[in-house]
Amino acid sequence: MSRFRQSAPSVRKGGGGWTWILIAAAVAYYIFSEEGNLPTPQPPSPAEIAPPATPRSGYALESARNTWPPARDTGKALTGDVQGGTSVAEGRMPGATPKELLAANYYLVLDGSGSMSERHCAEGRTKHEAAIEALAAFARSVPAEANFGLGLFNSGEIRELISLGPNQNKTLDALNAITPGGSTPLYSAIQFAYRQLTQQAERQQGYGEYHLVVITDGMASQGQDPTPIVQAILAESPVVLHTIGFCIGEDHALNQPGQSYYRSANNPEELARGLETVLAESPAFDVAQFRQQP
Repeated sequence: MSRFRQSAPSVRKGGGGWTWILIAAAVAYYIFSEEGNLPTPQPPSPAEIAPPATPRSGYALESARNTWPPARDTGKALTGDVQGGTSVAEGRMPGATPKELLAANYYLVLDGSGSMSERHCAEGRTKHEAAIEALAAFARSVPAEANFGLGLFNSGEIRELISLGPNQNKTLDALNAITPGGSTPLYSAIQFAYRQLTQQAERQQGYGEYHLVVITDGMASQGQDPTPIVQAILAESPVVLHTIGFCIGEDHALNQPGQSYYRSANNPEELARGLETVLAESPAFDVAQFRQQP
């Protein structure tokens, strides 16, 4: 203790104390330098980077592809380079070509509840008739090699009118025989459509595009709030959710800003445009073809 008290004044006077300061600084530099124990800064991982606040951003879609569809023991991994066209598909789609594995999928759910028989917003027709016309244009515009399916909720039940498959020679004749009626089981309808897309993803081994399109003119029936199934779809899969609210405005449970695409349609033309935007990014999409009458 006495030695410390004797040497302290020399530091304040600027004597030999400066030597000790320099030595201490050199030692500290070595300890915390790259040659010592200072960790090298690492770039942030993708999980630490917030994705853009846009509906189902590419970041979110690619992240979901890592775990969806759930692995099955009966499926086999894809070998080779699909993009290069050199792979051989095994398992769920034996003999499938790269084009088939990379196919886009569009499963559409149409509201066939009682309110679709109303005529407001439909320019003299029923909303059901206006929806059939818009759907016919949509079906014509889906590329033949893409997969298209159609489900309808009517009389409180979910009906599959067109099973998901190549969009070749598919017609909507079955819709003409439907009389709108019943409730609006949105949860069950979306869950059903999601199941069809998941099964197709298993066949395509996770490759391709997946779109779930909902056309509805009303709120969900009691006990059919679609929020839980929508959140599950967005959290666990790369499925892109599109909703067209026909004559109901923006206030709907399926309007999830930053997560899904929601469009409000107040007349048949806006309904057709809403469906048109679903295909807008397709390489084979032609707006003139979509608007062409049969």
